[in-house]
Amino acid sequence: MPLLGEGHSDFVRDEAPYFRSLAELDTWFAQPHDKLSGVVPYQPRPQVDGQSDSIGKLLVCHDYKGGYTESPSGLCYTFNFWRLCDTFVYFSHHRVTVPPSGWTNTAHKQGTKMLGTLIFEGNGNPDCLQIIVGYADFAVTGKNIPISKRYAVLLAELAYQRGFDGYLLNFESDLPYETDHARALAAWILLLKAELRVKVGPHAQVMWYDSVMYNGRLKYQNRLNGYNLPFFLAADTLFTNYWWKPETQDSMAQYVANLKRAVPGSNASTDAPSFVPDKALQDIYSGVDVWPGRGQYGDSGFSCYRSITYTSPRGFSTALFAPGWTWEAATENPEQNWNEWWDNERKFWLGPLNLENFTPIPDSPEGPFKPMAAFFQDLPPPDPLSSVFYTNFSPGVSYSWFVEGKKVMDTKKGWSDIDKQSSIGNLVWPRPTPSRQDAEQEEAVPTATTVLDMTDGYNGGNTLTLTITCPGSESEGTIWLPVQSLTLTTRESLEARVVYKATAPNDVSLRSHIDVKSLSNEEDDSRVLAIGQTTVKDLPHGWTSQTINFTATSTKNTMSVAMGFLIDVVRTDSLANVTFSLSLGQLAVYPIPPPQSVSVGTPSITGAKFAPSAHALNTNADALEGVLTWDTTSTFTPIDSDVQIDDPESITPAWLLQDTPASRFPTFAYFNIYTVPLHDAAAAAHADTGSTVFIGTTGLDGRANRFYVEPACLPRGWDTWDGAKFYVQGVTDRGEVLPWESCATVVHKKYEKSST
Repeated sequence: MPLLGEGHSDFVRDEAPYFRSLAELDTWFAQPHDKLSGVVPYQPRPQVDGQSDSIGKLLVCHDYKGGYTESPSGLCYTFNFWRLCDTFVYFSHHRVTVPPSGWTNTAHKQGTKMLGTLIFEGNGNPDCLQIIVGYADFAVTGKNIPISKRYAVLLAELAYQRGFDGYLLNFESDLPYETDHARALAAWILLLKAELRVKVGPHAQVMWYDSVMYNGRLKYQNRLNGYNLPFFLAADTLFTNYWWKPETQDSMAQYVANLKRAVPGSNASTDAPSFVPDKALQDIYSGVDVWPGRGQYGDSGFSCYRSITYTSPRGFSTALFAPGWTWEAATENPEQNWNEWWDNERKFWLGPLNLENFTPIPDSPEGPFKPMAAFFQDLPPPDPLSSVFYTNFSPGVSYSWFVEGKKVMDTKKGWSDIDKQSSIGNLVWPRPTPSRQDAEQEEAVPTATTVLDMTDGYNGGNTLTLTITCPGSESEGTIWLPVQSLTLTTRESLEARVVYKATAPNDVSLRSHIDVKSLSNEEDDSRVLAIGQTTVKDLPHGWTSQTINFTATSTKNTMSVAMGFLIDVVRTDSLANVTFSLSLGQLAVYPIPPPQSVSVGTPSITGAKFAPSAHALNTNADALEGVLTWDTTSTFTPIDSDVQIDDPESITPAWLLQDTPASRFPTFAYFNIYTVPLHDAAAAAHADTGSTVFIGTTGLDGRANRFYVEPACLPRGWDTWDGAKFYVQGVTDRGEVLPWESCATVVHKKYEKSST
């Protein structure tokens, strides 16, 4: 049973996943379309102490099996290292590649930009000219190429509607009208860039792939030079081809230095005029191909570090192409499971548990193996003050699904849902770093390991399980275990809530609580103050929740902190080693709720409807196939009848409302969908939540309040039902599951056109 309904083409494909030609794009825009309601807006990451502009950024261009391979009915490739990644390109060989909303959501939640792709391959493609001239009807000559805004406007509108942040422009085709065509293309890029700024925002990005030269000929330069300079100046960034050598980077660095001093058309050594944009080394992304055997310096795969040694440390950014190689190479071995792939994947990105015993490649002039994390800055997600931080530590795949600790679904093939992906705890990979709280104790340091455990969960498909071993000690002491870094706005109060399980031997007692510590090295500059007592609550299925309020105080505007656990270990034999585990179900950090004097809405779900698909209406066998929709509301508690304003000059308002992003209206991370079979007309009145069957969650199609019901997600025997009662259960962006009385229901009987 899939986690998400995929649906038939007459329903699901009303959101075209990609466009194979400009004609298809025109056809799409011939009808009105709304902005997707379920796509998380981009939030930039805050500036981090010690963040450097001299270290290159990372762009990841996934190119996984042509794109659009994600299926909710099995395991698939996922990318889990957003904290290292400034920009992600969803790549395919269709004319216009639109990133699936789940990928965009996951990227935006962790502060990464998401780009689509505009690609032209092969000679003589008329679209390569059409993109510039639009609907112009004329005889084109080498000196007569009008430039239309049409497709710049459409592409910007598409990015706005689908919620992504720009495009990679991949023109791998000779331009038939050569230099004049190339100049017209560069001018069109300026139009696209301007339209994206208007529609998407100032963060929008246009990236040019190193392909066509100034004279319209296709020839890769593998660097920035005078042949591709006009396109780099028109775009925001450059993605170079992969066939460069170490000395190429030195030549390019000198070229950029000369460019900053030169004035076009003059030998004067003064500042460039205003029409030459200010470019930095970070704007040049040197291509690095992960797929082996394609002519890259130093080879690829685990040898990619050899190339990157000459990019990021020198200030150039890196465009990492096809990192899904780890998955594709693994799936060639049918006996390899997800855990084995994950072990390989995290070695590539984060390094192995024991680097000394890991020799995937021979030694090289660039030194021993280094993981990708050694080259790029580890940056935290957006500030929780502006965008709630929530994680259930999901890699986006699993075999089961849990709701408040209860397993509601189990599959043999597993499921994939990129929309459900979240931070997996950036401070615990490739290994946790527990330490003793009392730094003066000269005791052996505890050790720890980390796994994503798919056999248990709270809300989602897994837990983050940390196993800690404490050496014997004369004194017990306290262990500090950091899990997740955040950058906070100072002097603003926040609340953090964690759900966890602790497991220890019978002769060991654990006392653990969530805590916040500064990551600043300047001891007199910053600190974190916890406010009040820790609130502890026992939850079903062995889970515990803890909540704390805290404020970051500093002379600076932001401060980097670590969320983690303080753990007291009490054991009968203090000199014996002890091993225990901590399983984390979810962690949320958000603005502190307002005082009781402020009216705060309670989220709920109302107005559920079910509309059968055209396919279902035409075939009795599939009569339960259709689309569920619903509305979300915020309800205030009744106002005290004694409230009265007697003096019109009173400065005390009748009620107080908090106007912050977190308080204006409830935000949901996703919705759980359940059903109860109906076997006769009276069954709906007797259906209750105790007999519900989980059939999926929202997120697949980019619509917040919509779910496709299809036979594949219904329980066995559904074809014998007379109808079904559907339940829609909300999960807030803080990981709170609404009680059943705040959920919506709808009854649908077979052969009805719609139900409410």
